[in-house]
Amino acid sequence: MSGPLPAAPPPGERRHVEPRPDVVLIAGYHSPQLDVGVRLNTNEAPEPPPPAFLRALEEELGRIAFNRYPDRAASALRRAIAELHGVTAEQVYCANGSNEVIQSLLLAYGGPGRSVALFEPTYALHSHIARVTGTAVVAGERDEQYLVDEAELERVLAEAGRSGPGNPVVTFLCSPNNPTARLEPRPLIELVLRRAPGLVVVDEAYGQFAPRSALELLGENPHLVVIRTFSKTWSLAALRLGYALASPEVVEAMFRVTLPYHLDAAKQAAGVVALRFVGEMHERVARLVEERGRLVAALGDLGTEVVPSDANFVLFRTVRRDAVEVWKALVEQSVLVRDVSSWPRLEGCLRVTVGTRAENDAFLAAMRAALG
Repeated sequence: MSGPLPAAPPPGERRHVEPRPDVVLIAGYHSPQLDVGVRLNTNEAPEPPPPAFLRALEEELGRIAFNRYPDRAASALRRAIAELHGVTAEQVYCANGSNEVIQSLLLAYGGPGRSVALFEPTYALHSHIARVTGTAVVAGERDEQYLVDEAELERVLAEAGRSGPGNPVVTFLCSPNNPTARLEPRPLIELVLRRAPGLVVVDEAYGQFAPRSALELLGENPHLVVIRTFSKTWSLAALRLGYALASPEVVEAMFRVTLPYHLDAAKQAAGVVALRFVGEMHERVARLVEERGRLVAALGDLGTEVVPSDANFVLFRTVRRDAVEVWKALVEQSVLVRDVSSWPRLEGCLRVTVGTRAENDAFLAAMRAALG
């Protein structure tokens, strides 16, 4: 028989419970939101959706029975996304932003005794969400061009495999990669698909800005998962809507760990309406790609080291002056970019979102002043 229970603390006494030590996000990940005239730090679309979208959405919202729960399967939205990509609705999973898509994947396939593989620098939430779900993280290194070579891929897969059979259960590739803006070469993705024992997840949050997509490989690779979002190219960051394209078996597994009615009716309606404006989306993307080219050329002329970009942002290293000092000088001129210089392997780097032409002009003028 066990001994007496410990005495309860006095009423009103504060109790301190420590959170798990393995769920702390890397220092400096969250970008400060400052009151500035030009905000180019969070890779948002600089233009709002077209007025016709807002009018159409207002009509759809008027049809919602707000006293009823939403469609649990998000059927109409999944059909619309499937039509866009030429797949079936059973291959589409929708969630509250691409981060929740990643979380659902790792709740379904991760956990104690399982591991994921990834290659840094890359999107910090891949490793963070993995650890939140109790999944071990095996991180590899990208080369000086921020690409993954075959030898490093083999090393990481072997290390992850020593943690148990079937590991890594997920191998993450971000393409274009955040924060480097590099598009993963197709031969690399094909190699990972051949060599990785588990799922291969290609995060294409910025995919529409790139010349090619891993979606081309989906049909012949049932272990491939491609993630997209409405935040960037659809100008709907406030909506928080993302989705995965995968085999029906993977989608079914993700639904098993999904909370009931996780996607509200207004969000589902907004996603369906947005997909009526594909042409306008492509026009916005084309404008941003043109502006991206202008930014890359201008930053090169200013003497910075610019990483080639296939996304809606540009990573560059401030060679002539300390990156933190440049960031502060930009803020003093009411321009906010992302300071990533404290992140591993990104010493001296800043990241700027491609804005409107006027915003980009203001950023470049501020950079010229900051660099003297």
